[in-house]
Amino acid sequence: MVNVLCSLLVCGLVLVSAEQLKDGDVLQDYQRLTGLRSLGVEFAEHFRNASLTDLDLFQSRIPSQDDLLCLEDMAQFMQALTAGKLWALRMIDAWGSIPSGLLYGNLVNFGNFDECIQISKEITSSHSINGKYCFLNVSFSSLPQYVSLLTNQYKIASCFPTSCSAATMNALLEQLMQKILNSNSINIQIREDSCQTSESKPWGGMTIFTVVLLGLMGTIVGLCTLYDYFLCPDQSSIPVTVKIFSARASSRAIFRIVDSKSNPNVISCLDGIRCMSLFWVVLGHGVGYSAGNPNINKLRTVLWLEEPFSNFILYAYFAVDSFFFIGGLLVAMVVLRSMEKSKGKLNVPMMYLHRFIRITPILAVAILVYVNLITVVADGPLGYIEYSDKEACEKGWFWTLLFVQNYATSNACLGHAWYLAVDMQLYIISPLLLIALYKWGKKAAAGIVVLLLLVTTCLFVTMMVNNESMLTKNGSKGGDGLDVYGSTHTHAGPWLTGFLFGYFLHLNRGRKFQLGRIIVWSGWLLSLAMIFTSIFAMYPASKFRAPPLTILEESLYYTLTRVGWPLALCWIVFACMQGHGGLADSFLSSPLWQPLSRLSYSVYIWHMFTLEVNSRILRTNTYFSNYNLMLNFWSVIGITVLMSYVLYIIIEAPFGGLDNLLRTRQPRAPSEQKPSSVDVQQDQLNDGRNLDEPEEPKEEATTTVSE
Repeated sequence: MVNVLCSLLVCGLVLVSAEQLKDGDVLQDYQRLTGLRSLGVEFAEHFRNASLTDLDLFQSRIPSQDDLLCLEDMAQFMQALTAGKLWALRMIDAWGSIPSGLLYGNLVNFGNFDECIQISKEITSSHSINGKYCFLNVSFSSLPQYVSLLTNQYKIASCFPTSCSAATMNALLEQLMQKILNSNSINIQIREDSCQTSESKPWGGMTIFTVVLLGLMGTIVGLCTLYDYFLCPDQSSIPVTVKIFSARASSRAIFRIVDSKSNPNVISCLDGIRCMSLFWVVLGHGVGYSAGNPNINKLRTVLWLEEPFSNFILYAYFAVDSFFFIGGLLVAMVVLRSMEKSKGKLNVPMMYLHRFIRITPILAVAILVYVNLITVVADGPLGYIEYSDKEACEKGWFWTLLFVQNYATSNACLGHAWYLAVDMQLYIISPLLLIALYKWGKKAAAGIVVLLLLVTTCLFVTMMVNNESMLTKNGSKGGDGLDVYGSTHTHAGPWLTGFLFGYFLHLNRGRKFQLGRIIVWSGWLLSLAMIFTSIFAMYPASKFRAPPLTILEESLYYTLTRVGWPLALCWIVFACMQGHGGLADSFLSSPLWQPLSRLSYSVYIWHMFTLEVNSRILRTNTYFSNYNLMLNFWSVIGITVLMSYVLYIIIEAPFGGLDNLLRTRQPRAPSEQKPSSVDVQQDQLNDGRNLDEPEEPKEEATTTVSE
């Protein structure tokens, strides 16, 4: 998404420079382009009667057998075209043409992908001519200034016989451009890696392994589900192994609704906050992909950046701060309550082990799926494009599984998994803070406040020293933004704020505060003011023609909102718990959020897969608008939730069940023989994955914060 926003910055410069253009700057090359008919027709007419001598392709080398086969197929193609054969006409018809709207950023013409690759004409019993779909990269040595700032290339689809290599076709196209335009200012090249045919690429070893792994897990889940459904009428007597892998049991855990009113320890509004934050993350990433798609109104994306609605996207990183806030709150509340019951005992190694077992398997499977299956699933003109992080995953996948990629490498595998690394690192240091709070209470809390001030100061100093700017229009001014965005110490503020708030709730659990109407209204006004200030404070300065802010002003904004945002969430949670939430509490605490909350970790992991596939299956240009953004968002949510449910059943739930087995084998004090809400939530990932033991209804009713 960062790369997309940088491209939008370039678009902004485009618009600014466009104001200084004169009509004469555009006219010459534009007339040359618009004077062309369909490139396929131009190609066919030019080479229809050309002989091998006329083509003069092999002055510098002796033609190979493949070259001769290509020319033979081209001769067959031209004869069939002259005779009006349907397959030859389809090969020309599948070509793209110079797109309309060039000056508005329409940079791609897809032609007709399926028409091209489905062409298959049997010439002899041993040889057929098949269609080969390739992109022509049309570049210009002289372009209007504001267009050249955006790009110096257009992509236009072409269709050739599969026997013709990109090198051979490039030689033919060079002659065509010289003949038609009599100019060297326009160059056309084909890259072999952009070409596709009807033949699927052979699967590599890791692709086969990924498919076999998913198939094996799916088969085990299917068999256990059938055993559960047909052979276990008494649910209390289901074998443990069957219970772990049964989709029936896992589905009951996902879709059950827990009455929060029956347990005073429940913080039901966290479900709504978690799900709304998840929606915000998906929307932000989705807009980034939509802006990078081949839109017919590419320059419209720049104007969109100056609309108020765009601030909800540009500052969607506050949704991640909400996750960190929830994570710190849950760790403090759940573990402190557990330590209180065990008289201060905390098994730190097992705490880490449970956490690792919970979140690593689905992450490891995600790496396999992203790297190996995107090009298998995605079928379209852009389907040849590999996963953007594939090279990083092949070289450094272990950094991601060790949760240190945000510091170990600048090119991380699964870019959006940086959040998991930061969260894990904060979780690793949490026992120190928990033990300190248990032993020294409020004195330790005061020390954590000092730590919060230190990390906030560190963020401020980092931005000042590196001259970091988070405004889109400033692009990569100063650093590359990684020091600010991906580092653990810069995100510790929201987590520590949630941690301290969790300690406050732990000390005051079950207590009812008497708040007057003025205090309640003041709390809500201040909370909403901090939320909307965080989102919209930079709106006037974000306009491309607005005077730039000083680095001091930007640093103060970014630093203070890192504290202001979680403080606003503190009030929302507190007000909802105390019965002063009103409509907000009714919305955020709705039981309808509970199933999605349990799937939120899977949705977070897999939503980028849906976006990656969607960007590759496009057959036509897209149109960038707020309405289309919302349509795309809901389609991505729907597909991702379905995908997340399936993978939760076959990957996440079984490993979660194994972890629960491991937990139940640990010795308990007599007072802890029955699993409590503390036991259920101790190792919960703060992005909303439900780790409850789903099989026992009586135990389900005791779950609290994680629900």
